[in-house]
Amino acid sequence: MSITKDIESLLPHRKPFLFVDEILSCNENGSVSEHIFTEDEFFFKGHFPEYPVVPGVILVETMAQAGGAALSFQNIFEKGSLFFLATVDKVKFRNQVRPNDKVRIEIKNLRVSKKMIKQSGVAYVGKQIAAEAEWMCLVGKA
Repeated sequence: MSITKDIESLLPHRKPFLFVDEILSCNENGSVSEHIFTEDEFFFKGHFPEYPVVPGVILVETMAQAGGAALSFQNIFEKGSLFFLATVDKVKFRNQVRPNDKVRIEIKNLRVSKKMIKQSGVAYVGKQIAAEAEWMCLVGKA
């Protein structure tokens, strides 16, 4: 059950660089979101044409977007705040994500302040872990 599909009101990202379709749940501890990587994604044409796979950096970006969108949904920051990825740690890619896979993103909020967010996330396809990471974002304005 979705709590919102209006992700464009929560993040400044737009297609083709918006990788969250809906937020399923969120609270002060974390969130669960989903995204379907359709066969029309821009990167599949070159990564790799004969065997398309979602690039690992896109999976990290997807997790960071999901975490930021959930915090925005909860009105944790001033309207119009931007989250700038500052560090990425403990990244592991476990399984491939292919065209038309639905990815479930589970985020834990490790530390949230007015100027910084530290989160960890796991991206699943079904019950299989596709990727996991920790990251820090700085919070600012355009």
